[in-house]
Amino acid sequence: MGIPFSRSPIAPNSATYISHALDKKVSGDGDFTEKCSRWIERRFGVTKALLTTSCSHALDMAAYLCGICEGDEVIMPSYTFSSTANAFVRCGAKIVFVDIRPDTMNINEALIESAITEKTRAIVPVHYAGVSCEMDTINSIAERYNLFVVEDAAQGAMAEYNGVSLGNLGNYGCFSFHDTKNFSMGEGGALLIRDIDCIHAAEVIREKGTNRSRFFRGEIDKYSWVSWGSSYLPSEINAAYLWSQFEIADEINNERLKIWNQYYVALSPLAEKGLVELPYIPEACRHNAHIFYIKVTNSDVQAGLLSYLKNAGIGAVFHYVPLHSSEAGHKYGVFHGEDIYTTKESSRLIRLPMYYGLLPSEALRVTDSIATFYNSMT
Repeated sequence: MGIPFSRSPIAPNSATYISHALDKKVSGDGDFTEKCSRWIERRFGVTKALLTTSCSHALDMAAYLCGICEGDEVIMPSYTFSSTANAFVRCGAKIVFVDIRPDTMNINEALIESAITEKTRAIVPVHYAGVSCEMDTINSIAERYNLFVVEDAAQGAMAEYNGVSLGNLGNYGCFSFHDTKNFSMGEGGALLIRDIDCIHAAEVIREKGTNRSRFFRGEIDKYSWVSWGSSYLPSEINAAYLWSQFEIADEINNERLKIWNQYYVALSPLAEKGLVELPYIPEACRHNAHIFYIKVTNSDVQAGLLSYLKNAGIGAVFHYVPLHSSEAGHKYGVFHGEDIYTTKESSRLIRLPMYYGLLPSEALRVTDSIATFYNSMT
């Protein structure tokens, strides 16, 4: 592939820090994990950050901390990855999907309240493409009905809503540091906690159900099994790789934003002709250029353009198949109200190559190829 869809971010000190981890400590919760966790807390203003083996596991932890159990209902968009739902299905919850907004591809906050029943326990907003959901409205609803808010901020590192970092707007926030994300551990994530009283319970879950974290801090003389838990600690090798990127986080973010803006300007003539739709960023949101997508007129054009770009050596891809239309979606969830936009908009969306190190000349090749495709249709 001439221009891949995504490429792992490589920072100047990546290999050096990985070598240091190999020399000193490979297992989890060493110096690099500490550095990354404290950086997240300082940079994003969150009370506590715990590195995890994936965003999926951070969501699992959040669901357990919320006390989700058999018979509960959890509201979320259908336009998301399976992990968003799996975390709550694992606890026995029923997933209640609501439609999205076509402008941001985020959950439609105006439809949430009508989906609430006496069984509802949580709302899970998913910040698509690093663009925040309408969190003031969502938090207001959650407060009125005494519901938890778990932010699926897998794509949200370095993005903000009204000046507050994504992941720090609900009871819990979940980051992804997967290979395709702005900052990567290969596989990894983080759980962000706002309430200081929930930290100990989270540490126990993360440390196989033991109070081992307190033991390592010298707070107790021995540790033991105290509750349910699992092993959610990433290797120091993963944390070392992530730390090398955090050192240049602003550079990574700014380079992605430059490419995002280049795409937007270059594709605006096609948007003015009504051939494509470009991303919309609400005034309250500061995005992080996680994804640049276009929406074409229908699924046939989507398939044609994807094929054209593939033949041109450009790695453009579609995104989620709506969860409610899947086998597991039928089994574990229900769509509340009418699916006006979720399926329709997902069948029109194409994601363009976006990664740290993508050259402006390569981005130009992408937009020129899209223009050529449309010229060939006239």
